Amino acid sequence: MKISGQNGKVNSCGGRIREIRQQKGLSQNALAVKLQLIGLGMTQKTVSRIETGDRVVLDYELKYFAEVLDVTVGYLLGLEEREPSLLGAE
Repeated sequence: MKISGQNGKVNSCGGRIREIRQQKGLSQNALAVKLQLIGLGMTQKTVSRIETGDRVVLDYELKYFAEVLDVTVGYLLGLEEREPSLLGAE
């Protein structure tokens, strides 16, 4: 049995992870390597499954993604509208 949430996806952060990764010019493989370098064992395939909403993201994994992508966990979860680096840039 597949547990699904909104729009049949099992996580709410995959789209934001993809968006930020692309803005930073990183491939899925490059993101996986950066995550591995700071201690999170993640492959390109796992990153892909997260971005498409086919894999759950564990709470401790969110901290690694936030660190590598230079955003807050709140932004990844959709609790903040804009990336912190864009706040006050208007």
